[in-house]
Amino acid sequence: MKTFSLRLRLTLLLAIATLVALGIAAWVVDWRADAEMQQRFDSALLARAQAFAALAKFGERNVAVENDVLRSNLFPGAGGKSWYELRCGNTEIAHSAEVPPRIAAAGVPYFADTRTSDGRLLRQVVLRFTDTGNGNGRADRHAATCELRYALDRGPLDEILGTLDLILLGSILGAFLIVLALTPWLVRRGLRPLRTLDAAMARIGPDAPGERLPRADTRELAPLVARFNEVLARMDEGLARERQFAAGLAHELRTRLAELRTLVDVEMRYPSERNPRSVLGEIGTIGGELEATVGALLQLTRIESGVQAAQHEPVDVQALVTRVLTRHGEALHARGLRLVRADAQATVRIETDPALLEIVLDNLLGNAIAYSAAASEINVNVTPRHIEIGNAAPGLGESDLARFGQRFWRKGAGEDGAGHAGLGLALAQASTRALGMRLEFALTAGVLNATLAW
Repeated sequence: MKTFSLRLRLTLLLAIATLVALGIAAWVVDWRADAEMQQRFDSALLARAQAFAALAKFGERNVAVENDVLRSNLFPGAGGKSWYELRCGNTEIAHSAEVPPRIAAAGVPYFADTRTSDGRLLRQVVLRFTDTGNGNGRADRHAATCELRYALDRGPLDEILGTLDLILLGSILGAFLIVLALTPWLVRRGLRPLRTLDAAMARIGPDAPGERLPRADTRELAPLVARFNEVLARMDEGLARERQFAAGLAHELRTRLAELRTLVDVEMRYPSERNPRSVLGEIGTIGGELEATVGALLQLTRIESGVQAAQHEPVDVQALVTRVLTRHGEALHARGLRLVRADAQATVRIETDPALLEIVLDNLLGNAIAYSAAASEINVNVTPRHIEIGNAAPGLGESDLARFGQRFWRKGAGEDGAGHAGLGLALAQASTRALGMRLEFALTAGVLNATLAW
């Protein structure tokens, strides 16, 4: 996969953007400057043409006329600096040594660019006025319409405009070169926060749990840093779950496997002459406990990591409680426990995940049956708002309630706790959180009450 330099890309983009922006600005300035200079030149040309027309209109022509042609030395512009021709009617009144080219004047005054016979570029204006013919400015019936074509060399104007174009072009190229030289340094300074993040990322790894990226003071990087830190937090949580799962599984496997190995070693060295079916049954019981422990750990990990999400659907709570009680019926009768059930008269239906709710009820009822005093009562109460399960627990104290839900913790290590890895309440509480419900425990007069509310 080909890689590219972000610094080089930003430098090129900024340089191109600067060149385009300066080029457009220079074009606008040049266009406005040309228009303004052209307008001023035309104004000066028109003023000179009007002065020429006034001189021809009101001058002492009776003295100056020779053969109906006005002497050119009475008019300005001689000597190759201006070109003119004045005609009144069909009579040529005055002209320069070289007359300007004729043009079709659509309006008056009319401006146009023309050229002399030697190729010199002229700026020409055409004026029309009425010749009074008497020198006092009053027209008579014999007044003729005069046309003056007056032109000036526009070479100085073109030189000024060319110089201005060179200045603008040089300014653009100079500014472009300056931007091109400064942009890499500016981009490098602008990307400095990325180097800081790179150094911080190098310190993050499995050996440094809890390490986070420093808070960014750059507005564009702050959301990225926040999202990355959230990902790191989730990864740390997942890693902690995996380590907890591995530690718990190793603990239970070590305990059960040691028990299994002891049983086998004793039978091999000191045969008890027990029925082989009895020994195999005991080994099968240990294997079943191991299987249940691994299954509970895997299920607990899936729920806590969000892999097993709640799927809500209508659930008949009384029917679900009955099914769970039926599953534990044999253990209930084996310990001589009495079931006291007080359900609501109406059917209780809620929107929840039946599988997760069954996990909660199965563990709560299983713990109540396993840890209740022999020949005691187990109370199950189903209401439209909660399920309450109560059982006699004389061995529990108030301080024990704080440890409920801890993995691999169980009160005592006697026969009542045999077969339980201490995962039931942890699994129940994780499932409760996934369902958005609330599980509370209370100890009153030696009776433990577990309340699952929704």
